[in-house]
Amino acid sequence: MKLMQSIIALDSPIRVFYHYLRGVIALHLYGNPARDMIVIGITGTKWKTTVTNLVARGLEYAGKKVFMFSTANYSINGQWSENNMKMTSPSPFILQKLLSKAKKAGCEYAVIETSSHSIFYKRNYGIDYDIAVLTNISQDHLDLHRTMDNYAATKLELFKNLVTYRRKPGVKKVSVINIDSDYASIFLKEPTPDTMYSYGMAPNAQIRPQHIRYLKGGTEFEVRMPSNTLSLRTKLRGNFNISNILAAISVLVSQKIDIPTIAKSIESVEMIPWRLEEITNNRGLTIFVDYAHTEDSLRNVLETIKQMEWIGRIITVFGATGDRDTSKRPKMWRVADMLSDVVILTEDDNYTENSLKIIKEVSMGIKRKEGEGFWIVPSRMDAIRTALVIARKEDVVIIAGKWAETCQVTNSGAIAWDDRVVTRKILQEIDENEIVRS
Repeated sequence: MKLMQSIIALDSPIRVFYHYLRGVIALHLYGNPARDMIVIGITGTKWKTTVTNLVARGLEYAGKKVFMFSTANYSINGQWSENNMKMTSPSPFILQKLLSKAKKAGCEYAVIETSSHSIFYKRNYGIDYDIAVLTNISQDHLDLHRTMDNYAATKLELFKNLVTYRRKPGVKKVSVINIDSDYASIFLKEPTPDTMYSYGMAPNAQIRPQHIRYLKGGTEFEVRMPSNTLSLRTKLRGNFNISNILAAISVLVSQKIDIPTIAKSIESVEMIPWRLEEITNNRGLTIFVDYAHTEDSLRNVLETIKQMEWIGRIITVFGATGDRDTSKRPKMWRVADMLSDVVILTEDDNYTENSLKIIKEVSMGIKRKEGEGFWIVPSRMDAIRTALVIARKEDVVIIAGKWAETCQVTNSGAIAWDDRVVTRKILQEIDENEIVRS
């Protein structure tokens, strides 16, 4: 496999066929355990994890037995675990094994975060989807897809195939489209056998928000639907999470979950793994750890923080991942520069690339002078420490890129790492006045 990665192009037919064979073998090895489940696929550049979690929790709240797999976590009939595989879509053998366990547990639904890689490489071969959800499309994974049109076309395959996937008795085929997304038009044009829902901020969306209020503890808004209006209060913050909630509501409505149950399920969600997890402290700071690792996801996080009118400065710690699409690196810097008062540029997962090379590519075009609201701190530990030391009361510190990943991939291999654990450790050092000796 390592030899293949080094000498065979990502989009080579040889590599694609290899993954296709793995999908076929895995499906038959485990006997296609999802064949009698209602399968919901959530695809998009970002927000997949949030929508996947919201849909699964909504179905569980309605008394359904659910299997769910996302980048951050997975569950089988209410038994939740962290996903430590560092992959949105696992190997077909892992996925089919988990689905087999879900079948034995009596799961009626499978809610699967479905990446462009899994579609392109047929990792989910043989799984008959019943509902497909598009969250959005923005630049990512061009190392594989090469162009944005190719990237969008790959995701569109999930919706095109709804027509050809095997029908299950009494189960409708449904597509759910974010009308605000780039490329939404090609998804809206794609015919589906039964039902299509559009959602978003646009006034022509079938399911859309109104009367939005941004509160210190979350967000309040109403949801307009063709035949109903739903009032919601959620602890999730930002317009992007409003969009995610609309996507989940669309799916739950399609499954005839009643409105009060939907409302209670959304309001019960304290947080979504990988998204704006707040680290409590006694210094009067607001500290968030988030998975944002693309231009768009970083922009959404920082714009959400900007909506918090009571905050002081925004201090952003971020880096870029090695062995990935390099064209997004300076774009991430421009977003951080535009929306942050202080930027601390550091390392992320380097894989085979040199961390200083990555940092240099991220920082192309920087106009700030180092030391004037901008620092390069290659060590991620030292970068987080720097942010916490310079932060003042009411400042917001956002540590972006990794969230609860339990390892950092260096040139020498993986090392144990968790941004949340590291942040709490440094806060304790500061409290104990040990920071200077660390």
